[in-house]
Amino acid sequence: MPVLNLRTDFQAPDLTGEMQAIGQRARAAARGIALAPAQTKDIALRAIAERLRGAQVEILAENARDVEAARAAGQTQALIDRLTLDPARLGAIADAVEKIGALPDPVGRQVAAFERPNGLLIERIAVPLGVIGVIFESRPNVTADAGALCLKAGNAAILRAGSDSHRTAMAIARAMRAGLEASGLPADAIQIVPTRDRAAVGAMLSGLQGCIDVIVPRGGRGLVERVHAEARVPVFAHLDGICHVYVAAGADLDMARTIVLNSKMRRTGICGAAETLLVDRACAETHLPALVAMLIEAGCAVRGDGDVQAVDARVTPATEADWRTEYLDAIIAARVVDDLEAAIAHIETYGSHHTDSIVTADRAEATRFLAEVDSAIVVHNASTQFADGGEFGFGAEIGIATGRMHARGPVGVEQLTTFKYRVHGSGQTRP
Repeated sequence: MPVLNLRTDFQAPDLTGEMQAIGQRARAAARGIALAPAQTKDIALRAIAERLRGAQVEILAENARDVEAARAAGQTQALIDRLTLDPARLGAIADAVEKIGALPDPVGRQVAAFERPNGLLIERIAVPLGVIGVIFESRPNVTADAGALCLKAGNAAILRAGSDSHRTAMAIARAMRAGLEASGLPADAIQIVPTRDRAAVGAMLSGLQGCIDVIVPRGGRGLVERVHAEARVPVFAHLDGICHVYVAAGADLDMARTIVLNSKMRRTGICGAAETLLVDRACAETHLPALVAMLIEAGCAVRGDGDVQAVDARVTPATEADWRTEYLDAIIAARVVDDLEAAIAHIETYGSHHTDSIVTADRAEATRFLAEVDSAIVVHNASTQFADGGEFGFGAEIGIATGRMHARGPVGVEQLTTFKYRVHGSGQTRP
């Protein structure tokens, strides 16, 4: 069985050839994984979870080196939080792999079936996408989540970690490949690019001469913009997570407090964190002062329009740029809007089609918001931080997609398949 060379870096002159070799090994492995029985894949995922737990000392030691380097480089606390693993977080990563293994097999399921007047029986059947390239930055859990999701859906994965999480990702990948080998599946179904050289990203975006079928970027705006600009294969991605919570005229104040605080402050550095609070003018007198005070007292800076500044002297003025900013920090922009239509217009103008929530007891308000807000995820009376594949019951996610083609919202195992048609005849010919 071919073994991926896990050197820490390629020599620059060898990069093109090494990357092409990775692509060819992934393509060969994908053929084997695509035909693997569901039980075999699930056994492999359980074995991978066991190897991740068994490699805890090595993985956490490598992660500590990554975290130390990030601190020395002056990285933000938000990035360091995303990067850091501890026994509980690593255990959760292994648990997520097991949950993915327990999901129904998405491959081979009948999506549709129909009979034509000429007697042809036509089935639409889910099949793997092939080889999925995942380019990510500081979140080491993406190594396990992406590799496991791809495997469950019958795909091979080529993973390229950012320099911040490189050591951790390599250690996780070694454990995952060991689990594959122990289960009799090709280890090359999960490969990690063993270099920090940014040219490797360009090689992946080129498609490696047809070896990569889909690219998934997980990272900041710079990475995603580059992927969208340069990729020669389809992309599943979102550019920004500018998520809104709209406290509508029919909102219960206690519920609004709970949802706004969780949406913004549970974890500020994730793409599902709320970045803008909209409050309907009809309830602003009763709701806005309490919501603003709550956020500020929780350690969140509030940047508001004139109406918001008027209720609390601690609010700083919001600029036009604030409505378009993904802070990924304890900062929120806040505005009073005249009505539901104005809230929807604001979201359409400034949002990123990621996740937007309405808080209201009025069913008509909720129905209109859910119908008219054009985002991948629209929420009624719940936190925006449910924008997560695990919370959707997908086990994990390979990313959030905000485009309109194929996958939208959390990309789980079903979204990592495509389909083909099986046509059954009894001698029919076309006149």
